[in-house]
Amino acid sequence: MKKIPLYFLLLLILAGESVFILPFVLSRVFRPTVLEVFGLDNIQLGLCFSIYGIVALLSYIFGGPLADKFAPRKLIAVALWMTALGGLVYATFPSYLVLKILYGYWGFTTIFLFWAPMIKATRVWGGSTSQGKAFGFLDGGRGLVGALFGTMGVFIFSFFITSEVAELSIYESRAAFKQVILVSSLIVVLVGILVWFFLKLDHEIEKEIILEKITKTQITAVLRLPSIWLLMIIILCAYVGYKITDVFSLYARDVMLFDQVQSAQVGTFLLFIRPVIGILIGILADRSQTTLWLVIGFIVSFFGALLFALGLISDASTALFFISILIVATGVYAARSLYFAVMERGQIPLVLTGTAVGLISIVGYTPDIFAGPAMGYLLENSPGIQGHQHVFWMLAIFSFIGSIAAWYYYRLYGKKSLN
Repeated sequence: MKKIPLYFLLLLILAGESVFILPFVLSRVFRPTVLEVFGLDNIQLGLCFSIYGIVALLSYIFGGPLADKFAPRKLIAVALWMTALGGLVYATFPSYLVLKILYGYWGFTTIFLFWAPMIKATRVWGGSTSQGKAFGFLDGGRGLVGALFGTMGVFIFSFFITSEVAELSIYESRAAFKQVILVSSLIVVLVGILVWFFLKLDHEIEKEIILEKITKTQITAVLRLPSIWLLMIIILCAYVGYKITDVFSLYARDVMLFDQVQSAQVGTFLLFIRPVIGILIGILADRSQTTLWLVIGFIVSFFGALLFALGLISDASTALFFISILIVATGVYAARSLYFAVMERGQIPLVLTGTAVGLISIVGYTPDIFAGPAMGYLLENSPGIQGHQHVFWMLAIFSFIGSIAAWYYYRLYGKKSLN
């Protein structure tokens, strides 16, 4: 297969995070602000994410095979434009009912036409020798894009604030946050235009990776692979960890006693860790064992979770707070960067990548349904540091289960030749 230029991967990185800015990144960076301006508590916001997850679940099932029948360029561009349209509704600060419908809409736009094509296109770019680099750069690069969006968002939000942060009214918060939403939506539209015109594959490559028809026999053959079932568990556990990173900005406010802007800066700091980890782990994985580094990621995440779960971090230990964020983020982002990079090792056919991703994601991304409400319930029923401890015990448990599944994957595929 001919080598695909680097700008192809850069466009995938840009698109891969832009599509999730509105439903996820803004609420991760500005969680305290989002709760205030929409008049929500943690459980209600969690339920919005659940509705997103339920729609996404159906979208994985039908969107996966779609990626094996059509070239990624058009699917990804349309997904970006449809997602940006939702931003216009978001900027009106709709009622809770409309907000839930909006998150359901985003569950469709960001997954059905987008997710499997992005993963398949990344796998195509990586070839047979650079899967770790391809997916490490994808996730790390997405982290950098998210961090830049977060930084831009904090700057715009701060720019439109006219009074002291501690005395900020809900009216001023809404006015400032509306500008953040509108600028983000415009950028998502522009990224869609770039994808439409430049995310093109050579005709010969397209012929190799696209099927006219996907049969039940092919789907059954994919389901018989042990790697598919193990990746379902691995991704589920890693994705719980990723979802739990959403609470760091809230931890900063509730436990560390930071204000709204400082809390948002904590969320942005987290986003800047992601590109560093993704790029480093991708390079290391290709030079050694991708599957082994996946195991290490879960182990690091487990020990980082314990630092928070045991209540070792208080408002008197700011340095330890940031060090602990770094440890958790290293483990979580390492696992997240590599879980699709091991598909090649798991002997999953390239031409059926979309179908395989769809099947794996049905289980792997169920945290979109349960993680938000679970965290919301734990935080609302045990206010203060205790609720956050419960959330990090949840992270520790899933990291432990993930490490066992990843270790078994390593035992099955880690030492096998790809030839």
